[in-house]
Amino acid sequence: MSGQPRTENGRLAVLSVAALGVVYGDIGTSPLYALRESLSPAEHGLELTRLNVLGVLSLIVWSLLLLVALKYVVVMLRADNEGEGGILALTTLVNRSLAPDDRHRKVALVLGLFGAALLYGDGLITPAISVLSAVEGLKVRSPGLAPAVIPIAVAVLVLLFAIQR
Repeated sequence: MSGQPRTENGRLAVLSVAALGVVYGDIGTSPLYALRESLSPAEHGLELTRLNVLGVLSLIVWSLLLLVALKYVVVMLRADNEGEGGILALTTLVNRSLAPDDRHRKVALVLGLFGAALLYGDGLITPAISVLSAVEGLKVRSPGLAPAVIPIAVAVLVLLFAIQR
């Protein structure tokens, strides 16, 4: 070890893992995509049986429970940068916890910036995927509307972004 107290190294490890994983905070919509993709027999050959559906649902539920309980409640809620949170706040906390001459400081900064880039990318693609998934439901109800799905999704997105500040 580098002579730092064990608790300091443990805190740094926890903050680093949290900073890298912040992009997976999209726990509201991602399970819907995972469920749909997992239960696609044409894509993956998984037979649609009651046992397979319950198995996939079980994996999703336990993943969500563990993610929320362990990561957000135990780790993320403890990371506080003067009332601010998020990936940049975590990067700042990690940066503050390292000595100015620590060789890990630059790596932590690059990883924090990489996490921020992932978060911004997720913020760009999530609205499009969510709206498209919602509008794709029209194909199930009325298969004749299939050619209109993308234009409707684009119109909804343009409208949503036009009315928000």
